[in-house]
Amino acid sequence: MKNKQQKMTLFTLTWPIFIEIMLHMLMGNADTLMLSQYSDQAVAAVGVSNQILSLIIVMFGFVAAGTAIITSQNIGASNHLAAREVSVVSLWVNLGFGLLLSSILVIFHKNLLAMMSLPPELMKDGTAYLAIVGGFIFIEALVMTSGAIIRSYGYTKDAMYVTIGMNILNIIGNYLFIFGAFGVPVLGVTGVAISTSVSRFAGLLAMGILLKKRIPGELPFKKILKLPSIHVKNLLKIGIPSAGEQLSYNSSQMLITYFISMIGTEALTTKVYTQNLMMFIYLFSVAISQGTQILVGRMIGSRQTDDAYHRCMRSLKIAVSISFAMALVFSLFARHLFAIFTDNQTIIESGILLIYLTILLEPGRAFNLVIINSLRAAGDVRFPVYMGILSMWGVSVTISYFLGVGLGLGLVGIWISFIADEWLRGLLMLRRWKSKIWLRKSFIQKAVS
Repeated sequence: MKNKQQKMTLFTLTWPIFIEIMLHMLMGNADTLMLSQYSDQAVAAVGVSNQILSLIIVMFGFVAAGTAIITSQNIGASNHLAAREVSVVSLWVNLGFGLLLSSILVIFHKNLLAMMSLPPELMKDGTAYLAIVGGFIFIEALVMTSGAIIRSYGYTKDAMYVTIGMNILNIIGNYLFIFGAFGVPVLGVTGVAISTSVSRFAGLLAMGILLKKRIPGELPFKKILKLPSIHVKNLLKIGIPSAGEQLSYNSSQMLITYFISMIGTEALTTKVYTQNLMMFIYLFSVAISQGTQILVGRMIGSRQTDDAYHRCMRSLKIAVSISFAMALVFSLFARHLFAIFTDNQTIIESGILLIYLTILLEPGRAFNLVIINSLRAAGDVRFPVYMGILSMWGVSVTISYFLGVGLGLGLVGIWISFIADEWLRGLLMLRRWKSKIWLRKSFIQKAVS
């Protein structure tokens, strides 16, 4: 295990995370893309159902986030028993949470889709998809938690391979059930739901094998009732604020999307196309921030606080530089990239302008991604959440409406609000990191006291 820790670098951790996230981005819409060959109505029904499922998956993420941080700190402190205990507690907690939410989706799937104003003609497909995928969504909770544990131990490539396998199985299943290949019955949306659930179950089995193979020592599943309650408290201290921040962000973005719909359909379409391109720019920052979180968590656990401080600052420089460079590259080819999606010149010209503004936006986002993940890794969880919520609603939402709708600047005004939000939060996070207040926040100190 020591040798494994010594060989860990930002690059060795980050590139598998980068590929894994990119696969999620590219393959995440596989159901929708393949269903488009079957029925436009099926695509719409699954799209609305996935909005509900996406919110549920965000809620699972709060336990996974706490797991990654606390496990990394304990591994850094060579407290491998505590790391195993945290792993088991987090799996049980997310299993219980997942089963609860799965039950709610099975019982109330029709009511939830009705609340989303799903048209009656789409209800049959929507309920079929949501009942099946929602009924087994607890599997995704376990896959996410297992992946967080595996990555915390430094095996980011293993998590990547599982994701690749899950995506391949999902695509094969979709193909069989949508097109009826090899005599398989054409089940449409129901088949896609079955394929999604089966691929996730296969991913869970693979994760279970990896947990047994990669983690040194036996995981104390049978002793769950005897494990220290401090582990649950620490998971919730990290997870609940993180979940609140994510829910706040999603809510603010939904409201801003409503503002954009007030501007017009072309504005809404432009926003979707532009953000699809932007995802490939900030993907680098996301991967770097997650790799940095693992390293900083271990350094905090082993009391290498100066190393943790400088690791974050070096990662920040890398992420800002790459984000800026990628935004420049995308701006040079913006016209060609938008032409892939549409031939509407109004949308293309507007989108090009937004990509130019992204050159200012993405370096600011890199500040937030890298430093916030480092603060969380050090146990400083609440400050980023409070500042994030304040900035999202006080800056992003407020300025979006004032500039975009009130002054009639449209999408340009809204993108300016995004820039102001990211840079304000980014600079506040940088100040917080440099203050080193996070030195007093380590969960290791609390776990062993």
